[in-house]
Amino acid sequence: MRRIFTFVIAVLAAAQMMAQGWPSQYKGVMLQGFYWDSYADTQWTNLESQADELAEFFKLVWIPQSGKSASEPSMGYNDLYWFTDYTSSFGNEQQLRSMINTFKSKGLGTIADVVINHRSTLADTWMSFPAETYKGVTYTMTPADICANDDGGETAAKAEVKPTGAADTGDDFKGARDLDHTSANVQAMVKAYLDFLLNDMGYAGVRYDMVKGYAPAYTAIYNTAARPQFSVGEYWDGTQQVKNWIDGTRADGAVQSAAFDFPLKYLLNDCCNSGTGWSTLAGSCLANDISYRRYAVTFVDNHDTYGRGNGNDLTANAVAANAFILAMPGTPCIFLPHWKAYKQELKQMIYARTTAGVSNESTFETLNRAATQYAVKVNGEGGRSVVVLMGAKTWPKSTAAETDYFCVSSGDNYAYYLSRNAETAWTSVPSGTYGEPFSVTLRAVTASPGVQLVYTTDGSEPTADNGTTVDDGAVLPVDGDITLKVGILAGGAVSGVVTRRYAIEEFTPHDITVCVNADAVGWKAMYFHTWGGDNSHNTSWPGTQITATKTVGGKTWYYNTYRLNSADDYVSFVFDEGKGKPQTVDVVNITTDKYFEISTSLSDKKHLVNDVTEQYATGIGAVETVAPQTLRRNDVYTIDGRLVRRVGKAATVSEALDGLAPGIYIVGGKKAIK
Repeated sequence: MRRIFTFVIAVLAAAQMMAQGWPSQYKGVMLQGFYWDSYADTQWTNLESQADELAEFFKLVWIPQSGKSASEPSMGYNDLYWFTDYTSSFGNEQQLRSMINTFKSKGLGTIADVVINHRSTLADTWMSFPAETYKGVTYTMTPADICANDDGGETAAKAEVKPTGAADTGDDFKGARDLDHTSANVQAMVKAYLDFLLNDMGYAGVRYDMVKGYAPAYTAIYNTAARPQFSVGEYWDGTQQVKNWIDGTRADGAVQSAAFDFPLKYLLNDCCNSGTGWSTLAGSCLANDISYRRYAVTFVDNHDTYGRGNGNDLTANAVAANAFILAMPGTPCIFLPHWKAYKQELKQMIYARTTAGVSNESTFETLNRAATQYAVKVNGEGGRSVVVLMGAKTWPKSTAAETDYFCVSSGDNYAYYLSRNAETAWTSVPSGTYGEPFSVTLRAVTASPGVQLVYTTDGSEPTADNGTTVDDGAVLPVDGDITLKVGILAGGAVSGVVTRRYAIEEFTPHDITVCVNADAVGWKAMYFHTWGGDNSHNTSWPGTQITATKTVGGKTWYYNTYRLNSADDYVSFVFDEGKGKPQTVDVVNITTDKYFEISTSLSDKKHLVNDVTEQYATGIGAVETVAPQTLRRNDVYTIDGRLVRRVGKAATVSEALDGLAPGIYIVGGKKAIK
């Protein structure tokens, strides 16, 4: 009987821990897998295709609100359907479930963006909501579920039916109906919604949007019912206000949600944007507070701060800022544009953080606090640690000796170190896909002098009898796909083995053509403002006036051609009618031929862009036969330069494309359609 009682207590305790806001001693890193208008990058199919790479570095991926919104395209913050329609701007329900399941199979949890402060209504109404059935219960909202003072009283004055709920328990949100969380019906719907997301869809946790809009006690109610292992709220304010919100989520004596560390974001903006005053980073924030760092989700930028023109983004030293959050306690959340731009550096720092065993509750020591440098040593597990230098990269005069540390990454205004007692092998190049052969330096991060390394390239485990033995600092050429495993060899035993997976997708420089139609907006002129990639495409605002046109599908298209010079090259666009005239939202990271139609106006001066490439990309000539002598090895590429087939013999284009999926390819330096 005593054993049964003990077991029940243990189960209850475990369940309670699952509902305590954010796991204790959590060592994972999160990716924000979207940015504003990331409609192409954040397609569920595109994210799923990156699962293997993401799973090596992240434990969580936060994605946009995934239900159908009141209008499309949408980033999801005008949410309409909670249970029955998951067709969004990022894909359909089948694609969403496939992505979540693929992520889960690889150890990646998906974080749902939960918008429950407000909800949109059916078309052209103020107070009509869909009726949806889940687990045999039909849910809908009524005027009694909407705050009586919604939209500052405008809803009561203009709606066809007046809202009759209680007054808002938080900040007002204009543009959708603010939900009355005192309503039993609203609470029942939110609880069912979270159950659907976590237990039907398979999400691992939740990110609550705009929690300033309702009292934190309701987050406590919802999380004690849903028991998400991961919960983080968006409360943008000063340190004490964010702490008050975290404390306000307490239920049964336990905090029920973490919060984004906006106070740290503000500190990073202050010093990184100016490149001075690095001691600012010692200021007040969640990560610097031993009582709150467990609940700190740290970040450098997000979809609301980055490129929105509101003055809240980090404009310089982005890698340094990421180095800081990847060293400090809290749970770092890396922003997708930063991940794409700085993968090499971020991967190495994530490796180091993981190797040292740094968690969201790690302690740290200040090594130097001055305007020219802020340096901290963050303590991991087993005496291991990382050191980050912000500003000046000269090693500070402190109790931590530079000889006890190995530099894993260094750049403008930062250096990141791993303690040598980590006793691990290291590589100068992280796992990844590269556009050409390269060399990797093998290193031993150890406190013992004179050790050797042993490695294999076929994925087998290196031992004293299996693999190639080399000295510390040996250089290994990589000219094909390999799985490298390398460890420290000492006294006949191998330890500290690391795995790096390298793929070579050789790149052929090629042209892409971008076509734009503006019939829906009636523009009299067309400018392409471009930037990004290797910066050879950059223009000054308002860009280059485009006068070349062609007719495809009965429509007139402005077009321009760009040369992509490397596997990392791309072009980003804003289309506009000229200086001071209407423009579009950003269209970023284009690497293939594209057809865009400028459509719905978001405001007087900004328009959406629809990608209609599949409908209009028919301007490729017929498949042709290329003379045998013009064909080379490595001959078939995708339109964005990825090698898909090596052709080692003379062949026609048709033969080279045989068996490949339908699409546009580059064969012998020319475009061909399959």
